[in-house]
Amino acid sequence: MNLSKRRLWLLGAIAITAITIVTLFFAPANNKVNSGSTYNRAPDGYGAWYAFMSKRGTEVQRWQKPFEDFAKNQDAKPPSTLLRIYSSLIPEVVPETEKRWVEEGNILVFLGVRAPVTPAPFSSFHPASSGAIKIDTGRRYPSDKKQILEDQFGAIVWKKTMGKGTVYFASTSHLAANAYQDFPGNYEFLAGLVTQEGREQEIEGTQQALAVKLIQNSSNPQSQQTSKLLNKVWVDEYIHGYKDAELIEREYEGNLFTYLAKTPLFPVLIQGTVILLVAIFAGWNRFGQPVTISAPPIDNSEAYIQALAGVLQKANSTDFAIEIIGKEEQLQLQKALLLGQTSLESDTLTNAWVEQTGRKAAELSEILPSPSHKRRISDSDLLAWLGKWQQIRQHLPSGRKNLK
Repeated sequence: MNLSKRRLWLLGAIAITAITIVTLFFAPANNKVNSGSTYNRAPDGYGAWYAFMSKRGTEVQRWQKPFEDFAKNQDAKPPSTLLRIYSSLIPEVVPETEKRWVEEGNILVFLGVRAPVTPAPFSSFHPASSGAIKIDTGRRYPSDKKQILEDQFGAIVWKKTMGKGTVYFASTSHLAANAYQDFPGNYEFLAGLVTQEGREQEIEGTQQALAVKLIQNSSNPQSQQTSKLLNKVWVDEYIHGYKDAELIEREYEGNLFTYLAKTPLFPVLIQGTVILLVAIFAGWNRFGQPVTISAPPIDNSEAYIQALAGVLQKANSTDFAIEIIGKEEQLQLQKALLLGQTSLESDTLTNAWVEQTGRKAAELSEILPSPSHKRRISDSDLLAWLGKWQQIRQHLPSGRKNLK
């Protein structure tokens, strides 16, 4: 079956729309927003660290609702820790609602805070008892902060005390990402930060003197037994786009159409519907077979006359046109005056015209062709001459005007 080019375009547009919708619904959620999520197994995810915390016995749980709900959660009472791992750098700002929650004696940890770029090397190692901590960023905060991890270029991890609680900031989002599974020091460092295990201790570097204040994690069995008594750790997955079923039902009231209307899928659905309707009306002919418009029949006589007129106009042969048209008009006038079809003298025709119509002889005599007065005239004069013949026909006796 041969398809027209127009129908192929329509089918192609429908196919592209279908692929777009399928991609939005079923494509894996491997995007920038998912970076830092504990559900993410990619190098920039935190799935390995979450499993590490569960295995060591720390009470860690994911949170998939707004912070307003978290602050009202009875299980998030002091002392609790909320860890937020941002996919892109954010300012060092603590919102007012989070600040009130921290002041009650809780801990808030921000990974991925915007800090100035310094001459520090992009990759650097910082010694710790549980293993070297690898940092892959040249961003450092000024050293006037209360440093937890720093070097000569500035603070990498620092803190702010708010009421009874503390807020920790880090200039990198990848402090304990999946890519650092070969560096246990990174995992232990973040674990100690969120659970407040151990104590702060100054460590001397091997290459240069580093004033590093590090929350040291103890790796002996006794420490692992007591870790269950420390802060409960919550990981914010709501900032990565995850929502639990209760929140979805509450926001969209169990209505699928309302849910789609508040997501990017709704414009795609509308566009797909419009394209489908256009395809039905324009391409699929679902409302009847196409009607072929037949070409109007060609009048050969009219076509011949038009062609001849064009030739005469280009040759400026108005004298020839007057001769031919004049003879035909004279013959038709004779028939209308009941004088037969034999060509008559101009005087005879004129007298019959005056007798039967009561008009002046000059009206007819001035337009009758005369062999002795052949001449070329302008187009405007030719049109005026034809107009006079039309007036002659109008003055014929009633019933003879259209005689052929």
